[in-house]
Amino acid sequence: MHISHAVRTSTLCLLLIAGMMATVAAGEKVPTIGQVKSVDKKTEERGRYIIKIAGCNDCHTAGYAEAAGKIPEKDWLKGDTIGWRGPWGTTYASNLRLYMQNLSEDQWIQVSRMVEFRPPMPWFVLRAMTERDLLAVYRFIRNLGPAGEPAPTYLPPDQKPKEPFILFPSSPDVPH
Repeated sequence: MHISHAVRTSTLCLLLIAGMMATVAAGEKVPTIGQVKSVDKKTEERGRYIIKIAGCNDCHTAGYAEAAGKIPEKDWLKGDTIGWRGPWGTTYASNLRLYMQNLSEDQWIQVSRMVEFRPPMPWFVLRAMTERDLLAVYRFIRNLGPAGEPAPTYLPPDQKPKEPFILFPSSPDVPH
């Protein structure tokens, strides 16, 4: 049986992410992979700008949308306990502050280019970003430092989540 390089690489990437998410979900100490390169003012501003305009805080920062963005930066990107339920199951916006501590810059670029996260995460937006932009996002988040608790873990479609959750209706036009 011949397995393509893309399939092997995708499988490896998914295993890496699954292992990282299991570590975070289990509440274990999050290992740090190398030191983030020092964040110069220009990169910091670029990362902050991209996170704002790409809508990262809308889901990954609790209360951000309701507060019209008036959440202190020290509280950004810690994930949320609001579920997003649809035909795929229930997903939760992960704590990016913890998640990024598990990745090197190269791993972040690889994940951003290969993984298709469950809805409502717009993984295709990550793929559209330049490497420079992805590195600015990575360095900005790593510079914020680890904080907060892991988000709840994914629930399959047959399991009802605790409230609150946002229900997405099935769409006959979108394949599942």
